[in-house]
Order: sequence, then structure tokens, then C-alpha cells
Amino acid sequence: MLKARAEEKSFILLLVIVSVAFIWLLLPFYSAVFWGTILAIIFQPVQRWIETKLNGRRGLSAFVTLMMILLMVILPVIFLTGALVQEGAALYERMESGNINFGDYFEQIMTALPGPVQDLLARFGLADLSGVQQQLSEGAQQASQFVATKAFGVGQDTFRFLVSFAIMLYLLFFLLRDGPTVSRHIKRAIPLGETYKQHLLTKFTMVVKATVKGNIAVAVVQGALGGFIFWVLGLQGALLWGVLMAVLSLLPAVGAGLIWGPVAIYFLATGAIWQAAVLTAFGAIVIGLADNILRPQLVGKDLKLPDYVVLISTLGGLSLFGLNGFVIGPMIAALFIAAWSLFADAREQAKIEIPLADTPATPASTPQIDTLSISSGGDASR
Repeated sequence: MLKARAEEKSFILLLVIVSVAFIWLLLPFYSAVFWGTILAIIFQPVQRWIETKLNGRRGLSAFVTLMMILLMVILPVIFLTGALVQEGAALYERMESGNINFGDYFEQIMTALPGPVQDLLARFGLADLSGVQQQLSEGAQQASQFVATKAFGVGQDTFRFLVSFAIMLYLLFFLLRDGPTVSRHIKRAIPLGETYKQHLLTKFTMVVKATVKGNIAVAVVQGALGGFIFWVLGLQGALLWGVLMAVLSLLPAVGAGLIWGPVAIYFLATGAIWQAAVLTAFGAIVIGLADNILRPQLVGKDLKLPDYVVLISTLGGLSLFGLNGFVIGPMIAALFIAAWSLFADAREQAKIEIPLADTPATPASTPQIDTLSISSGGDASR
């Protein structure tokens, strides 16, 4: 008995060591592995449909699906990124030459404000126009310089980018072809009861699809609308501001208003009344409705997390994992709530500890748990 326990502990220790070592090996290309997995999960239904049309030829159907992803998703993102980098570099050059000065814009807004508002700002130390102007100019210059530096860095690190890109496509092909088999192996290896494994894996897939498809669709729509109205109003860098609004729209309840709101205030303060009215109406009605209508349909219906949880988890994910965090953050939050809901449900129904491995389904070992659904308030409905 003691020998068996020692062997079991040693084997578990070996599993931990080799798992950590394997993750450590993947870290240099974790973004490529991550997005290869995410795209495989999202396009798995397309892969299955194409496979039925090609009489079960999995390799050929995976290749066709991969070409579709390349043409519909990856190449447009690459072209958009290139155009964004060019526009960011041009903005930096205009700021360096003095054609654009955000400090002057702030000074115009401060001058146009009513006296009581200026007094209120003075109490908080915001009336020092020269100091705030200098800080705004330096901040904007540093931001544009960061974009230009990143663009130069991408050019220098082209080889690493191409390697990561190739790894992602290579992995994506095999995950599309062998996805169901890989999923079965992972499910078999998880040391939980069948009910819990099925629920958690279903929740994981649901969160990935809702977060990526829904949030990206909302971001594209809001960014396109924001860039369009900026172009109509004759603002410079409409593409750049549109992309920024698209990125910020990943944050619920905040979103694109962080970009078009200050611009509308600037128009109003400088006497451009009709531009301010048009931008405010378009931002509040058109861009706002796109978020209020599309997000609940594409994200909330499947994700079923409260908006404040989505906001906090997205911000935390972005701060820890960069751009990948807009998927990782809500995914961790959803799995956290789902796991604790399973645990609470099991405790309420059977008053037992959750089994660590598959056991015969008896009333005393594995409670029958209905599929849980996290409501908008965060409660579990049974």
C-alpha cells in the first residue's frame, strides 16, 4: 500500500514537471498556439460541414477551411495593420513638425469653458494651461512614437513573426483535421467526473465562441462606424481613430465613447456646433445602438456574464496578457463562475465532495446536475 502511494505521488510529480516544462517550451510562441487553438474552435463547425460535402476527406476539408480562414480573417487583418502603422507614423511626423498639437486643442477647450467650470478645474490643479498642455503634448508624442517604434520593431523582427505565423497555420491545420480526436483525449485525461467534464468543456467552447465572434463583430461595426463619421467630418487619421474605437469597444459600457466623446467636446468648445451635434448624435444613437443591440445578441446570449464581470475580466486580461487578454480574461471569469456553480450545486444536492475521477453514477457518488446557465445577475438557474 505504501509502495503504491509512493508510486502514485511520484507519477503525479512527474506529470507536473513535464507539463510545466512543456508549457515553458511553448511560451515563446504562445500567441501562435493560442490563436491557432481559438480559430480551430471557432471554425470547427465549418470544417465539419465541408467534410460532409467532401465525403469525409478530413485532410482536404481541413486545407479548404484553412484557406478560407486565411482569405477571410488573416489577410485582411495584416493589410489593416499595415495601413494602421503607416497612418500612425504619419501622425507622428505631423506632431513632430508642429502641424498637430494636442496641447493647443486643450487650451482652446479650456478657454471656451464657463467661468465656474474653470474655477472648479483650478481647485483640482487642472487650470495650469502651460503644464497640462505640455503633458498632453508629451503624452501624445510618446504614444505616436511608441506606434512608430513598434512598427520599426516589427520590421526588424520579421523573421520571428513569420515563424510564429507559420506555426499558427501549421497547428491550425492539424487541429481542424484532428480536433475531435484531440478533444476526446483531453476530456479523457481530465481527472473529474463525466458530468463536470462535459459541463466545463462546453462552457469553455461557448465562452471562446461568444467572446471572439461576438466581441470582434461588435468591434468591427463600431470601429467602421466611428471611422466613417470621422472621415465625413474631415478629421485627420480617420482610420487610426476608427481602429482605436474598435479596440476600445471590446470594453462594455465604456467603448468607443472614449474617442468620439472628447472630439465632440472639442467641437463644441471651439464653436463647431453642427459638427459637435452630428458627432454626438451619431455616436450616441448609431454607434451606441450597435453596441446595445449587437452585443446582447452575439455575446450576452452565450456568455451570460454580468457586464461588470466582463469589463473587469477584460481589463485584467488585457493588462496581463496583452491583446490576447480580451479572450483569456472573460474565459477565466466564466470558468470560475461555472466551476463554483457546479461545486455549490453538488453540495446542495448531495452534500458530498466533488469526485476527482470517473466513478459509477450512483446517488452517493455522482449527483445528477442539470446544465447550468449563468444569468445576467451571476446566479445559477437549475
